[in-house]
Amino acid sequence: MLNKDNWVLGFLLGLLVPMVVYGIILLILMPHGHVDGLIYRPRPNAPSLAAICSNLFLFRYYMVNKKFDRTGRGLLLVTFALILFSFYFFSR
Repeated sequence: MLNKDNWVLGFLLGLLVPMVVYGIILLILMPHGHVDGLIYRPRPNAPSLAAICSNLFLFRYYMVNKKFDRTGRGLLLVTFALILFSFYFFSR
């Protein structure tokens, strides 16, 4: 399934991978007292931006190694959308 060159795969991977990475980051920070429930207190946008940056590794893999342009474009589209959403949401 991951060897297809289509926008939908890039879109789904672009949404799924940052959510998983964000969950892992919260699990790492929770024992240290930085997380209250599911909200990171000192800097709320740092874990989310780190999770979004995880898409860059997938983007490079699909564009350079696999030569899948459509999947890479889907990943890039979702990455830009998540960055804009993150800046808008956390700038308030």
